Amino acid sequence: MPIPDNSDSVSAAIAACTRVDALITSAGIAGPNATTWEYPFEDWRKIMSVNLDGTWHCLRAAAPRMIEQGYGRVVTIASVAGKEGNPDAPAYSASKAGVISLTKSMGKELATHNISVNCVTPAAAKTRIFDQMSQEFIDFMLAKIPRGRFLEVDEAAALIAWAASEECSFSTGSIFDVSGGRSVY
Repeated sequence: MPIPDNSDSVSAAIAACTRVDALITSAGIAGPNATTWEYPFEDWRKIMSVNLDGTWHCLRAAAPRMIEQGYGRVVTIASVAGKEGNPDAPAYSASKAGVISLTKSMGKELATHNISVNCVTPAAAKTRIFDQMSQEFIDFMLAKIPRGRFLEVDEAAALIAWAASEECSFSTGSIFDVSGGRSVY
């Protein structure tokens, strides 16, 4: 299965900007719910292409501009599934674990350039991604959140806004959790 290369369009978007002070990547498709051994390879590749490769293309395109500026804030959006793994969601979980590791690597690579690269790992929030999930899987996710409710988008947005701000000047390669107590490391 050919993997689309979106690097040209991402690079063109970056080139059109006078400055790139902040980059927030939020690529996320869930795919089907199936065990790892029953998971369709085509769906695996599609999820990796969107969730992980899409994030990589954006980071790769923005880094040279931020290095040239001597400043930047990058916030990637992963998921607690990338920290813990969800049963019957192997591609989504693995892709988000990849985003977390990519964030850590790039955070270390860009630290000396006054560029912070951090990741926000939300628990489930009621967004359009729920349209891709079975009710059984949605109920499973809710049962794992000690707060007993789903994340509100505004709660995640507040943390993302801070991580993209000048105030987030010392953290880099960090993973910020907003999971209602589901994941506490």
